Amino acid sequence: MTTSRSPSDPAAVALELKRSRRTIEVGFTRTDGALALVVQRHGQTDAQIKDHARRLDDHDVRLDVVERGETDRQKRDTARLDSLERARWPLPSVAALVGVVGLALSLWQLAAR
Repeated sequence: MTTSRSPSDPAAVALELKRSRRTIEVGFTRTDGALALVVQRHGQTDAQIKDHARRLDDHDVRLDVVERGETDRQKRDTARLDSLERARWPLPSVAALVGVVGLALSLWQLAAR
């Protein structure tokens, strides 16, 4: 204590109680402010988590559609590929036929000699 009064002096005790009360009030005010900030940040974080969860669910749905091949582009590409495969030349069959014809001509020329 910095006062020259004795510790049992009622005025000194009242002064110390007043200082202690002020110190406690300032501490409670700081604690209330810190708690209010924590509550506010918790609310913001909770909202962000919900937003991220919603976006993740949207991505999961879109990924499932892509994996099943149900997008319009995939359907168009599949139809185009099917039409191209149906319209292509039967190259292996033509190659086999040319080979057989070549062998037959070779055998015919060999037999003609």
